[in-house]
Formats: sequence, structure tokens, C-alpha cells
Amino acid sequence: MTKPESAWFNDCYKSILDTPLAHWLQTLPAQMNEWQKSQKHGEFDKWCRLLAKIPTTTPSSIQLVDEVRVGTAGDIDQYAQKKILGLLQQFMPWRKGPFHIHDIHVNTEWRSDWKWDRVAPHISPLKNRTVLDVGCGSGYHMWRMLGNDASRVVGIDPTQLFLIQFQAIKHFIPDNRIHFLPLGIEQMQPLNAFDTVFSMGVLYHRKDPIQFLTQLKHQLRKGGELVLETLVVDGDAQTVLMAGERYAQMRNVWFLPSTDALTVWLERLGFENIRVVDKNFTTLDEQRATEWIEGQSLKDFLDPEDITRTIEGYPAPQRAVIVANRK
Repeated sequence: MTKPESAWFNDCYKSILDTPLAHWLQTLPAQMNEWQKSQKHGEFDKWCRLLAKIPTTTPSSIQLVDEVRVGTAGDIDQYAQKKILGLLQQFMPWRKGPFHIHDIHVNTEWRSDWKWDRVAPHISPLKNRTVLDVGCGSGYHMWRMLGNDASRVVGIDPTQLFLIQFQAIKHFIPDNRIHFLPLGIEQMQPLNAFDTVFSMGVLYHRKDPIQFLTQLKHQLRKGGELVLETLVVDGDAQTVLMAGERYAQMRNVWFLPSTDALTVWLERLGFENIRVVDKNFTTLDEQRATEWIEGQSLKDFLDPEDITRTIEGYPAPQRAVIVANRK
């Protein structure tokens, strides 16, 4: 019996045949075969069995332009709605969203729609573009990219629960233009083929940010657009904060540059037309604990006496969006 992930990956391979991404097939199928043999999470097969129990529905509408909303409660009976709710709850924590599935509100930790609203006005129109989302999480932004008429959206993220969450939503929106692969960018061959590459909320998790930015560049065609969102600090072109063991309780935070320093990095690496299009502090309304994560969130990671500082005493999370083109 074909494993569900084999079907997901095969659909992806078919969708990139006869496209500028076709040369990816030189390495991708072997990587995914190896992943299936030796790298699957211990819970993965259980998650797949739960996915298979999600009822098939016929949504009266699918909305991806202003939100990710599938159908209404009126499309299904109460039993099916309760079943869908219970199964989606099995895939917690849900970090990036929100999603509305037959009026079930998957109220995620992050209001990722707010981030998208800050990014979208400043990027080249996605219509007919081939898009890569690096560190895509549950895939929320991928659906919004599809809603903006991208011709193909591929998301990569090694976190396997995110793959399951993405497939849970794709169960209701079976569109063959959108695919998720459980990869890190360091595993990708230089494709030099995507029209737009997004990387939102990843750079500061990388021990070598220069190598990471180089890897992003090597996925873009010449003239292609990088959309980079990351934590930053105030300062001049020489300002970079390297936090101690933790930043806002996160252990895996490395370099937080100023936007001027990040601009220098991108210039040195062969990007042009570099512009900082948005800067803002993450609010307690944008990242917060909900019933869909069962745990702490931003409020718990800031100084209770001074929310402009993290609990460790660093500047509170400030995020910038930088858009640039590959030379």
C-alpha cells in the first residue's frame, strides 16, 4: 500500500516536470526516499493515520485572497464538524495561521495574516510566479501566495508536524500548485530558478547567516526577488546583537543585525535594489497563547516590569521586512 507521503511527494515531482524546476528531479526523489527510510519522526505514521480519518467535504467556497477560509458549518453536519475539530486538535501546537475550516477557527499562536498584510503591498505581484517559502511552518503564507495567483508554491521546512498540519489543510483545498517538502535549504541543490523566494522568521535561527543568505540567493533566478523577514535591532551598519544562551527564552537564536548591517550583508552577497519596507515590534496581540498551543507565548518571554525588554534584558522582538533582487 502506498504511504501517503509517497503520494504527496510524487504529486510534487509531477508538478515540476516541464517547468524551470525540472532539474530538481536530479536530486529530490532520492532525498525524499532516504527521508522516508531513515528520518521520519516517531509519531509520523500515527499522524498520517489521523489525517486519513478527516472527513471528506464539499466546501461551498474557498477563500485565499484575504484569509484562509474553507466552506461553512452549513456545508457539513454537526458530527463531521466535531470530528474535524477533534482531529485538527491532535496536531497541536498550531503556531502559524489562522485557518477557518467549516467555521472551525484554528486560532493559532501567531496572527500570521498580520505579517502577510505588512509584506504583501511591497512585493512584486505573484501572478504566474514560481515561489519558494523557506521555513514555511504550517504553510499559512503559502496559501496566501496561492491566493495571489502564484503559478506554483513550494514550501520547505524540516519540522514534520508542520508537514502534517499543511496536509490537513490541503485535505480541504486539494490544489496541485502547492506542495510542502520536509527539507532544510542546506539540502537543496542550487536551482537558480524561483521567481520569488520568501524567508520569514528563519535567519536568526541560523548559526551562519551569510551562508544561509547565499543559499537563498542560489534558489533565485537572476533578477528574482528575495522577501526576507527577520528579527533586527536598532543601530548602524556595524551593529549586530549575538544573544547569550537564550533570547526571549529561545535557545536557537544567533545573530540579530540592524537593518543597515543586513543591507551590507545582502550587498556583499550579490543582491541589489535592497529596501527595508517594514519595521515593527511584535505585539502581545500578534503572538499569544491560545487553546491551540497549550503553552507559553510572547507575554511570558518579556520582562513583566518592562515589555520593551526580553526576560533576559535584550531589546524586545522587533521585525523587519527586506526586499531585494538577485543581480
